[in-house]
Parts: sequence; C-alpha cells; structure tokens
Amino acid sequence: MMVPFFVFIFSCLTAYIIGSIPTGFLMTKIFTGADIRGAGSKNVGATNVYRVAGKLPGALTLVIDIFKGIIVVTLAADFFYRYLPDIDHIFYKTFLGLITILGHIYSVFLKLKGGKGVATTVGVIAALAPLVLLVSLAVWLVVFIPTNYVSLGSLAFGIALPITALVFDQPFYIVIFCVILCIINTYKHKDNIKRLLKREENRTIIFSRTKKVNIQKR
Repeated sequence: MMVPFFVFIFSCLTAYIIGSIPTGFLMTKIFTGADIRGAGSKNVGATNVYRVAGKLPGALTLVIDIFKGIIVVTLAADFFYRYLPDIDHIFYKTFLGLITILGHIYSVFLKLKGGKGVATTVGVIAALAPLVLLVSLAVWLVVFIPTNYVSLGSLAFGIALPITALVFDQPFYIVIFCVILCIINTYKHKDNIKRLLKREENRTIIFSRTKKVNIQKR
C-alpha cells in the first residue's frame, strides 16, 4: 500500500519544517531589527540571541525551540502514527525527533544553516525519556554554573545523554539516538572547543551579583 509510505514521508517533512522554524532569527528581527547571523557568534541559538537581543528574546527562543521538539514527538508523531501501524512506535517517535533536530541545525529557511540543536534536543528527550533529560540537565548545570561557559555545559550535556540512557536501561532506539545526538552535538561545537582550548570562549553571565558601594561624605 502506498498510503503508509506517503504518510511517513509527509510526517518527516512536517517534522523537518517545524524544526526549521528559525526562532532565534525571528526573535532578533522582531525585537531589534538586526540579523542575528551577522551579530555576536553569528549563531541563531538562544545563547547568542540572549547576548545580542536581550533576556526576553533569548528566553522566548529557548522555550519555542524546546517546544518544537516536544510538539513533533508527541502531537505530530501520535497523529501520523495512526496511519502507520507496521512501524515500531518508539522508533517512529525517535526518528521524527532526530529529523526535527536536523531541521533546526540545517534550516530550509536559512539556506540549510541554523543553531546547534541543543534546545530542540531538550524538547525531544523530554518527550522520549524525561529521566535521561533531568540527569543530563543536572550535568549541564554542574558544569555551567562554576564556569559560565554555555558551550562547555552543552558538551557535557551531550556526553551525558547516551551514558544516562544506558544507566537507566532505555530502549535500544533511545540509546542509539542519544549516541547520534552526542556526535552531532560535539561536531556542532567544534569551533567552541577550539576557543575553549585557547581560552577565548565567551562566558555567559546569567546569575550576576551586584555589589552596592556606600560612599561616605567627609
């Protein structure tokens, strides 16, 4: 039957288009009028949007990019799966999640360029394996808080995914998926790794302490 085949192809295209939505580019344009691809690190991810456009557009970019992953793996996957009874459900959701992340990284709206995929990965893993996500996010925090390097935290997050998936005995498809994500994440951060080694990487200060100085008049 050709119907399941076309449904599968259409669902993959849907996942890719949703992942391709250039949230960071749009948020920066709306709030500042600037092209994020020519500012800061020139990345369209939430971190660069935060640095270039401010906290609100950065936060909106982060939340929307996360929800792109959640929506595809839950609503979209469950809708299309009704017409694909011969495909393993976990495999199907995982595959659509991967397509969504690749859409974010290689956006059709940005000439096949995009972000590093971390936020969308968070959304996908949240829907597929929430316990794996929680532990991996804890690793991200442990690395990021003392260093203020988002990239270093993201690298640790990516490495933690497959390890945590194995420790918590996740399905085979999830483990392989996490290994692929770790490889993609490391590759997308190759420039950050070079800057980290040279100690030239930008720090991102989210929690800052301001000291009040009392000036006494003599």
